[in-house]
Amino acid sequence: MMVASALGVAYYMQLAYQSATPEQYFVPFFLLFLVLFTATGIGNGSTFRTIAIVFDKEQAGPVLGWTSAVAAYGAFIIPKVLGEQIKATTPEIALYGFAAFYLVCVILNWWFYLRPGVKFRNP
Repeated sequence: MMVASALGVAYYMQLAYQSATPEQYFVPFFLLFLVLFTATGIGNGSTFRTIAIVFDKEQAGPVLGWTSAVAAYGAFIIPKVLGEQIKATTPEIALYGFAAFYLVCVILNWWFYLRPGVKFRNP
């Protein structure tokens, strides 16, 4: 969902930047951004749930702390990158980059938690 919605947002932003009437693209842009935010929240929750399943009790606390620190950095860097690209009138480039990152995350999750024969099966 995150890959598809990020690509959709990028597509509609690109159309809006090239249009004399960009407001016609607001509704699909807005809806796709809502989907992206919702999927991000679900992904965040599932990440923290997975940590509690994969790591034992002694390791889960430090891993949760480290993951929270990385998540806080993401909450800083994503708006920063998107803001810089908006200033350059190319926000779709940032969103394409985010979509590529999300795709890498999907592949990593499949490899470590969803493929047949894995040690920890993510429910």
